Amino acid sequence: MNDPQVFSRRKALKRIASLASISIVPSRVLGLNGQTPPSEELTRGILGCGGISASHLKMPGRILALCDVDSQRLVERTKQAVGMGNKDAQMYADFREVIAREDIDIIHTCTPPHWHAHMAIAAAKAGKHVWGEKPMSRTIGEGRAMVKAIQEAEVSFRLNTWFRFRSNFYGSGVTAREVKKAVDGGLIGDGPYKVTLSGHTGFNWKFMWSGKTDLQVEQVPDHFDYDTWLGPAPYRPYNSHRTHGTFRGYWDYDGGGLGDMGQHYLDPIQYILGKDEELPVSVEVDADPQDMDAVGSFRRITYTYADGTSIVLDGENKDKDAAFIQGSAGKIMKGFKSDVAGFAEKVKSLPDPEAQVTDFHQAIREKKKFALNEENGFNSCTLINLGKIAHRLNQNLKFDPKAMKFIDNPLADSLITQPDREKWALPV
Repeated sequence: MNDPQVFSRRKALKRIASLASISIVPSRVLGLNGQTPPSEELTRGILGCGGISASHLKMPGRILALCDVDSQRLVERTKQAVGMGNKDAQMYADFREVIAREDIDIIHTCTPPHWHAHMAIAAAKAGKHVWGEKPMSRTIGEGRAMVKAIQEAEVSFRLNTWFRFRSNFYGSGVTAREVKKAVDGGLIGDGPYKVTLSGHTGFNWKFMWSGKTDLQVEQVPDHFDYDTWLGPAPYRPYNSHRTHGTFRGYWDYDGGGLGDMGQHYLDPIQYILGKDEELPVSVEVDADPQDMDAVGSFRRITYTYADGTSIVLDGENKDKDAAFIQGSAGKIMKGFKSDVAGFAEKVKSLPDPEAQVTDFHQAIREKKKFALNEENGFNSCTLINLGKIAHRLNQNLKFDPKAMKFIDNPLADSLITQPDREKWALPV
């Protein structure tokens, strides 16, 4: 099927101009309320003006540009940015024009995951630092291409999930650092460990992010450039359920509840278990057969590492008495409770884990790795993408982390790097 007529970029810009008028002042001319010299200020451009972009407005650094293919969202979010003091914010329909601006230092990718790698790679090649949304990439191949581009360009990258370094980590009731102290300190014994993530241990897999298999073709709204929204993803007829918040329910763009919450949940687990440089050797799935377009739910996904450590995603909340983390000599339960005598006091006496750089602007200025960067972020996102492939195919899989391939499974391998539409193809 041929692509529909591409939405006119000129019309989009004309519509944006008619909805709002915002003047532009070069970023290096102005300070931020007199507080930061222009020569030291890091400026920002935000790509994607959906729900998650609201939190990015509040991050440090002056916003010079916002971009979206939905002109209504773009105008609304830009008005918010201006109201927060970003008086020289400008609107764009084409993300490449934002990336081309020499006065922007940081690019925020607040789009659906099928755009994350393409935008991050373009930004890195232009010398921009990247503040990426989760999950880091839609596929393993895209993630590898991101790592390569970021490191070759020698720019900084951070992923916008923070539980490895601040805020209480869901059902644990404490920070991931406290859980890591207990595990590193041997309070629950040695591995192999078993981690269970379920409603009973404080983790909700959000299965409301499921797709529909009976979508009807709808008219594309005048204010929405659907063809560019699809970008590298396969062309499919427009239905509003594919886009905006509900895009998570379709394999082409995300991966349901696992894609939505997986990096929030699994990245801190990699950190806690000391497995930032490891990947599982097998993935087992218990689910109903999946539609090849719409994502459904799973009952259980189990990752197993070479040393026998396992991470169980209990989607049906079956294991009512499961520990959050179980070791050879004890358990850590929901709320940081344990069957180890004197557990709380023993944790207090343990040394803190190695300090992390948790200020992205500091990481940029001092050329240090941010706490959650392209390397450890790629591995925790690969957990998600391994699970998505097993779930989508409804197959148990064996994986070779060194070769980054599945063992004797060409069909699973074909999903490591999925083809892009020619216009947006990445050299992965």
